[in-house]
Amino acid sequence: MISFFLAVVTREWVLAWRSRADLMVALTFFVLVATLFPFGVGSDEALLRRIAPGILWVTALLSVLLTLPRLFEHDWRDGTLEQLLLSAEPAPLWLAAKLLAHWLVSAVPLALLAPLLALLYDVESIVLVMLPVTLFLGTPMLTLIGAVGAALILGVRSGAVLLALLVLPLFVPVLIFGADAVDSARQGLPVAGHLALLAGGTLAAAALAPWGCLAALRLAVES
Repeated sequence: MISFFLAVVTREWVLAWRSRADLMVALTFFVLVATLFPFGVGSDEALLRRIAPGILWVTALLSVLLTLPRLFEHDWRDGTLEQLLLSAEPAPLWLAAKLLAHWLVSAVPLALLAPLLALLYDVESIVLVMLPVTLFLGTPMLTLIGAVGAALILGVRSGAVLLALLVLPLFVPVLIFGADAVDSARQGLPVAGHLALLAGGTLAAAALAPWGCLAALRLAVES
């Protein structure tokens, strides 16, 4: 099972590299929006420090959303998805491998870039530490929830718009706890509760999302 899991992860890495233009669009969107926002709100340092966590979290959330419509589309079109569903290997295993690879190539770069972009907002040093921590804890939940939505809209025309309508309301709690954790750290308030909620939500999504994805993917293949 481990070898199969690693094979799926490797395959997803190769496919992501071949279609790296799609990932670069999301990464470029994240950088451009985070860079341009200070020009729109002015040079008030206190204001920039206060809004930085929310801006960077919203921008990261939308960047993750941009990568989701193609999560299963390639496999669905070339028949790989049907073969995976019919294989003897447990479906949650290859789904977990696929989602892990997607998170590594789409969300981890955002978390690593976030502290550099936060410097544009003249934030405190604690924010530079807490921002990637919250993104590493929260973005897996975005990927898992978004994967269920991506499976539901598979084969649907204008699916990207429908996907946004489906998952954005579910992304709101992640955004609230992630941005508030960074802001609380900036003000010197306890953040353990926020981090625990992010981690707990990610674990809950990891336990439930693959089954939701599996049911939606089977419907897409059978239709």
